[in-house]
Amino acid sequence: MGLLKTAFWGLVAIALVTMGLANRGIVTLRVLPEAISGWLGVSPDIDLPLFLVILLGFALGLLVGFVWEWIREIPERAQGRATARELERLRREVVQQRAAAAPKNDVLAVLDAPTIPARR
Repeated sequence: MGLLKTAFWGLVAIALVTMGLANRGIVTLRVLPEAISGWLGVSPDIDLPLFLVILLGFALGLLVGFVWEWIREIPERAQGRATARELERLRREVVQQRAAAAPKNDVLAVLDAPTIPARR
C-alpha cells in the first residue's frame, strides 16, 4: 500500500512539474477591467507565471469547497453532539438504576451475581 501511495504522489509531482515547465509564460492578473480601473484611477495588477495562476486557482477552489462542506455539515455535527450527550445521560441513568436495584444484603448480592461457566 505504501508503494502504491508513493507511486501515485510521484506521478502527481511529475505532472505538476511538467505543467509548470509547459506554462512558464508571464500573465497579468487584473482585479478590475481597464475601463473601470482608468475611471477609478486604481489599477491593482500583478504579473505571475501561468502555472502559478493555475495552481492558485486550484488551491482556491479546494479551499472554497472545504469551507462549503464544513458549513454544510454543521447540522450533522450538532446532531452528533446531541446524540453523544443523550448517550452519556442514559449511561448515567443505567448506573443509577443498577445501584438502586442492587440488593442491600451481601449474601443476596452473591446469590444474584451472574455465574461464569467453568472452562473445560
